[in-house]
Amino acid sequence: MTCGAGWVYRAVMCASIGGAGLLTCMRVAAAEGEGVVTLYGVLDTSIEVTNPGSGWTPRLDSGAYRGSRVGLSGSEPIGADTAVVFVLENGFGSNDGTLQTPGVLFNRQAWIGTRSTWGEVRVGRQYSPLYIPFKGGLDAFGAGTIASGLNNLSKITPYANNAITYLSPFVAGFDGTVMFATRDPSENDGNGIDGYYVTAEYQIDTLKLLYARQQTHGDGALRANLGGATYGTEKIRVWLAFFNGEGGTPLYHGAGASISAQYSLSPHARAAVGYAHVRDFTGTDASANQFSAAFEYDLSRAVLFYFSAAYLSNHNDAQFTLRGVNVTGLPPAYPGAPVKGVQLGLVERF
Repeated sequence: MTCGAGWVYRAVMCASIGGAGLLTCMRVAAAEGEGVVTLYGVLDTSIEVTNPGSGWTPRLDSGAYRGSRVGLSGSEPIGADTAVVFVLENGFGSNDGTLQTPGVLFNRQAWIGTRSTWGEVRVGRQYSPLYIPFKGGLDAFGAGTIASGLNNLSKITPYANNAITYLSPFVAGFDGTVMFATRDPSENDGNGIDGYYVTAEYQIDTLKLLYARQQTHGDGALRANLGGATYGTEKIRVWLAFFNGEGGTPLYHGAGASISAQYSLSPHARAAVGYAHVRDFTGTDASANQFSAAFEYDLSRAVLFYFSAAYLSNHNDAQFTLRGVNVTGLPPAYPGAPVKGVQLGLVERF
């Protein structure tokens, strides 16, 4: 759906013609230089079979690789290469149709901002700056599915309420993001700052370096750091990453690293392997290692098939488990229990 200066009339017309006519309507609006509103979404459904040390358990999951969502994004030019932009995004379960967060319609994003040559400013509920590189810049698994040791063994804050964010333009290989989140009045416990998040990225050719940090306050306060590098050729790409953190609910206190690689079998097929390790400081000399493999195939421009397999070895009192982006992992049967699993899934984007 696309809306311009007369957005109510155009919305009705676009909604009524459907199919190819809808695409034509969007192109006409863009050609006229008017504002554009886009309806988009992701459906991610998978079958997972996991053994947390007490036997194999099958599950149908939503959002293991990419969170299932539906959203509206918009851009309205206001002159001088400047536009007002917004995103409203809802997360839901593609396996049962429920809201990802009960009682919250736009639980993933609800922000408005402005974009120009000097960068972008956003105000509202947003992805944290750590979540954006975390989901694609630090391991071969996009920090998703049970295969991502980076996702399973680390902890970050994925979203922030009442946030003000500045995203810099790409200059001489560098770009960065700064976010400050203000406290909800109901917290009534301090200076009004709920947390800060920063990221910095440098890219030269196919080498990319990244560092990100967050510090939140109040209940469940979490300090976390992420960093790493990726380098690729036409066929293969390798990722190195480190992470640490302390706090959160439930309590997390760990530090670790991961290495992973992806090989392009064809323009539409890719295979990946990875290893991750974490030291768990909440237990007595506790740690965990994960070995992973994955395969994905583009069935079309909009549909992706994926397969993931992982073995997670907990040591001493460690109780890490296999999970996904929006999937809660099965708890280990006992402290130190190994967890293993396989997963088949489809992602469709529209």
